Amino acid sequence: MSLDPAALQVLVSRLTGVAEEMGAVLRRSAFSPNIKERADCSAALFTATGELLVQAEHIPVHLGSMPASVTAALEAFGDRLGPGDQVVLNDPFAGGTHLNDITLVAPCVVDGRLVGFAANRAHHADVGGAAPGSIPADAVEIYQEGLRIPPTLLDDGLRGLILANSRTPAERAGDLDAQVGANALGVERLAAFADELLDEVIDYGERRMRAALAELPDGRWTFADVVDSTGAADDQQTSARIQVAVEVQGDRVRFDFDGTDSQRRGNVNAVEAVTVSSVAFALRAVLDPTIPANGGAFRAVEVAAPAGSIVAALPPAAVGAGNVEVSQRVADVCLGALAQMVPGRVGAASQGTMNNLLIGGTGWVYYETVGGGQGGSPWHPGMSGVHTAMTNTKNTPIEALERAFPMRVLRYRLRRESGGSGLHSGGDGIERDLQMLEDVTVSLITERRVSQPWGLAGGGPGAVGENWLVPGGDETRAERLPDKCTLRLQSGDVLRMLTPGGGGWGTP
Repeated sequence: MSLDPAALQVLVSRLTGVAEEMGAVLRRSAFSPNIKERADCSAALFTATGELLVQAEHIPVHLGSMPASVTAALEAFGDRLGPGDQVVLNDPFAGGTHLNDITLVAPCVVDGRLVGFAANRAHHADVGGAAPGSIPADAVEIYQEGLRIPPTLLDDGLRGLILANSRTPAERAGDLDAQVGANALGVERLAAFADELLDEVIDYGERRMRAALAELPDGRWTFADVVDSTGAADDQQTSARIQVAVEVQGDRVRFDFDGTDSQRRGNVNAVEAVTVSSVAFALRAVLDPTIPANGGAFRAVEVAAPAGSIVAALPPAAVGAGNVEVSQRVADVCLGALAQMVPGRVGAASQGTMNNLLIGGTGWVYYETVGGGQGGSPWHPGMSGVHTAMTNTKNTPIEALERAFPMRVLRYRLRRESGGSGLHSGGDGIERDLQMLEDVTVSLITERRVSQPWGLAGGGPGAVGENWLVPGGDETRAERLPDKCTLRLQSGDVLRMLTPGGGGWGTP
């Protein structure tokens, strides 16, 4: 049997609706502002063999790497998973990304037959480690970043272990329960598709991707960029190179990261699953965003990431910033290479950082990523004050932030004229002043404080970001902070962040 085009599209839309509903359940029942308000979570469905079936349009760096989590769960448990089981993991070297991202995988079994899996991933604000927020800027080994969980069946014992290792156990309990509930709903909904032709969804994604690749010119294009630093120490304040060669042959494409620097002493290292997710994002964004994001679509895509490099780190490397910062630069270099191949389809570089801010006090931990400027495109100027590329979260509304945490937002506005000049200018970054109302520990994990987001086709670069400490709110004592640091702040101190603008496109 085969489905006609209309029936196939209806099936894809129905399945996608399940993933979207999972995400809604997860957000509505979560405890933490990071998940409930910022939507720092993602959901997807998988086939019985572990191939991505459909995803909700959530966080690109979550979704592109989640297949590795399902594969890891299958390798660990094989056919031993049954109804009601949930596998939990966050180990970056066994299907995860960084330790904050906890993934739950649940099998869907109907009449003894495995139909597929429901899976979701959520960023937990604290999973232990050397500093609140679990991404300490000075980490050099993964052991300093928190509790590491290989694929394991979730039970009361493991749940208690996770809570015991977090500074905010009640919040972790609520978020974990929300993830369990989201998967339970996903499994229930997926069971209704037990007799549907799910393989046709996968095959359709492969046909669409191969057709899009066949329209590209054959050839090889290269691009390189840098991350500004690899950690907080003086000897880590040097850049690291990320390089890609994109080769198209017929209906296949290869992304080769040979020439990228080796993994570094510091937390600016990404595991291979994160790099794969960045490639997937860049390719879909440039070719055709309507291509189904499923396993079939990436059968024609090869990613070659040298083991032991900062885009395919090996244990025991610290990897906290790899998920949030290296992923952004991998997307940048992929887009830069694709811009040479199809110049009319690619915009200038966006801010290229997630501007990670982690703050912890007595019994609470706050995590936020701050938006910035989008790159100008061949069609229109870049948007201002938004999350770009590998992140797709919202911001924490000021009302929710001040209600949940002992902090006050003094200023929150666009950073005017920070976008690069061009026929279509880059979007502006954000200015935000955050005052502490008690003594706290702060970690900053940011990028593009030295290198600028590049322009294209004659456009100018975006402005670099800046981090500042204003002790006691006294402007005369303001001091510039490095891009990555962990420090203590006193009540009354103000943390100021100016995020980068996007690059401009076209000659002004």
